[in-house]
Amino acid sequence: MPGGATQWKPKHSPWLIAVAVMIATFMEVMDTSIASVAVPYIAGSTASTTNQAEWVLTVYLVANAVFLPASNWFSLRFGRKRFLMFSIMVFTVASFLCGIAPTLGFILLARAIQGAGGGALQPLSQAILIESFPPEKQGQALGLYALGVVLAPVIGPAFGGYLTDAVSWRWAFYINIPVGILALVLQSKFLEDPPEYQNAKPGKFDGVGLGLLGLWIGCLQFILDKGQELDWFGDTLVTVAAVVTVLGFVAFLVREFTHEKPLVNLRALTNRNLAIGCALVFALGGVLYGLTTVLPIFYQTLLGYSATASGFAVSPRGLGSIASSVAVGILVSKMDPRLIVAAGFAVLGGSGLWLSFLTLDISPTTLFWPTTISGLGLAMIFVPLSKVALGTLGKGETGNASGIFNFLRNIGGSVGISAANTIAQRHLQAHRNDNVHWYTGASWMLRRQLNTLTELMQKHAGPGRSTLRALSITNSTLNSQAQLWAYVDVLRYFALTCAICIPFAFLLKRPKAGAKGEA
Repeated sequence: MPGGATQWKPKHSPWLIAVAVMIATFMEVMDTSIASVAVPYIAGSTASTTNQAEWVLTVYLVANAVFLPASNWFSLRFGRKRFLMFSIMVFTVASFLCGIAPTLGFILLARAIQGAGGGALQPLSQAILIESFPPEKQGQALGLYALGVVLAPVIGPAFGGYLTDAVSWRWAFYINIPVGILALVLQSKFLEDPPEYQNAKPGKFDGVGLGLLGLWIGCLQFILDKGQELDWFGDTLVTVAAVVTVLGFVAFLVREFTHEKPLVNLRALTNRNLAIGCALVFALGGVLYGLTTVLPIFYQTLLGYSATASGFAVSPRGLGSIASSVAVGILVSKMDPRLIVAAGFAVLGGSGLWLSFLTLDISPTTLFWPTTISGLGLAMIFVPLSKVALGTLGKGETGNASGIFNFLRNIGGSVGISAANTIAQRHLQAHRNDNVHWYTGASWMLRRQLNTLTELMQKHAGPGRSTLRALSITNSTLNSQAQLWAYVDVLRYFALTCAICIPFAFLLKRPKAGAKGEA
């Protein structure tokens, strides 16, 4: 890399640049979860089943994941500023198409376009922030980035639930239009390309690599989404998809490591910090999106909360993320970032263990503190981990590495959601079988409960119907308790995952402060 490239500084204030890129990134990350609460309403409006409507989420994730690591090639080919603005324009137009969609097929096509447009926003925004700020302030820049990436999935369900209940599910997409326009205006004014993105020659486009990436990602997402529903490898379709995933992934690796100008330069993973950082952010994505999925479902299915109420019940995590992002952004340049990463996993795991003590008798505010503390832990991990993982790379390598880093975070999120759903369903059956042993004729507690319920029901029905209703209520109670314990297991598994990640944080090498080309 030419020596002048490392000395490049943007003409405008880095903080103005940060605002310009983070508005769009926040919008894109939030869109991965904002539509989740609207799936039943989308199904009703498009005359489809809930399972069919769930492809609205899957199609977006697949298209987003495919184009996310490929964003570096496009930014080198067309210029980073131009490609970023084009991606936002595509995302905004596709959001409008999602809002006016009359059929399920139409909205699936629009969501695919939206996901493709949003794929570039995360890695390019992160790379722009790192390269626009001097080394001593990069921690603050990454704190701002973490604020958007960590806070958006938390706010998404609450905001989407409010729009769905108050107006229409279509406004979960229409809301992106003014945000996208604002981002375009700010970026056209404040962004500029650094020297390495001016007249760059990325080589011929690796279409084969993109095709293989799309193949194995699409099959993997199908397995993660439908595996539990179709009984995993007991279903032929899932088994075939798994074989295609493995073969496509191996072919993709061979292609990218042997091609002269690969779509994704996987050789960057020979950098120890990037490799370990990608593994840790994969685990972080799984825990983040798993928690974001489990808690709203718990509130809605077991406690009867509305979409809006369940969204607001988990929103305190955003408060923790805001406070932690600001503080960690300042501390990361003054402390060993590996210590902060390890402490973040410890805090996040501890909050998951605390959350696992939930019961069916809690109020909307009972989980306020453990939920808030989980937000603290998320930002404590993401900010320093981004800095350590990308900090030992030259500026010309940051775009590619950021694409890989964010790609694995998203894939980790898909795996975390699938794991949470699978554990919740499988352990529901296991806990029900365990608890039903206590429901025998010899159990005085069961006899007392049935007698009490039958007496209450006899005020409204005859003896036979009263007994049936008492049995039905008892069965519902049994199922609720079994489902509760299944969610407890999910939360404890997430806590265990965080505990396993703690020692790996110390395998990272601390970037030398002030070193040329390093964060």
